[in-house]
Amino acid sequence: MSITIRNTYGTAHHVSETNPAHVTSCDRYRLPLVGTIAPGNPGYEDMVEMLRETGHDTRPEGYGLIFLESEEFSATYFGAIAQIEQYQRESAVGTATFDASQGVTYAQWPHGKGWDDFLPIVFWNQVQRGGIADGVGLVTAFAHTEIPGAEVIVYEFEGKWLPGSQPQQKVTYHCTGCHLDTFHDSGHVHENSGPSSRRWAARQARQHLISAHRDGVGGTNSACRPNNGEMLRAVNAVAREMWGTTGTALPDTDDAYCATKGPCSIIRELRAGVRPPTYRA
Repeated sequence: MSITIRNTYGTAHHVSETNPAHVTSCDRYRLPLVGTIAPGNPGYEDMVEMLRETGHDTRPEGYGLIFLESEEFSATYFGAIAQIEQYQRESAVGTATFDASQGVTYAQWPHGKGWDDFLPIVFWNQVQRGGIADGVGLVTAFAHTEIPGAEVIVYEFEGKWLPGSQPQQKVTYHCTGCHLDTFHDSGHVHENSGPSSRRWAARQARQHLISAHRDGVGGTNSACRPNNGEMLRAVNAVAREMWGTTGTALPDTDDAYCATKGPCSIIRELRAGVRPPTYRA
């Protein structure tokens, strides 16, 4: 299937030749975390097991680590402790360079025993980088391939699974062509626990576009199915009958409803640099 997914926000990524939803790398990364691990550190033996399994456990003194991240991809570099300590010194004065050929790089950030306690949660949007709040803001966006002017937008936000529950940092996507609220589509809203959460949300956004291209907008098997306000008009009709009124209780188009009560209301605030209220509070 031939489809080109174009960014309207964020960094373009390289994808698999056979699956444009599968991101394989990026040309530019952030380096949000740098550190070292050595024998005797809590969880060290579990943390280096991945290196042993691939024949890369070659530094008995321990490892210097650099964690790389883009909007849709992440990687972990294992090198010499001395190299990372030099990088940290140079970074403090703005002269740091990073030669990845001196060590080994693995796709994604590790997880599991040792790593889950070692790695903090890192959001894409951060106050220290000029963000509205930590974990609140746009991540990336793609032009809709079938609906001119529409986008599929990946964003971090604060929301609740249920009214009365505690707010959580979440990440999801939204299509401005069909206005599907991903809270109503199981498995499409994720706890924003790190790069893997954002990678998965972006992958689902890409899959949404692929489905629209393959199955058609509004197609029976398509993920992109505009409702055209049908449900809103039905609710308004019932409300008028119950209350004996002539007005509308809700906006009678999907785009108008989404702009005031749905994901588009969040995205509008994020684009304006305003922290939106907790979604579904």
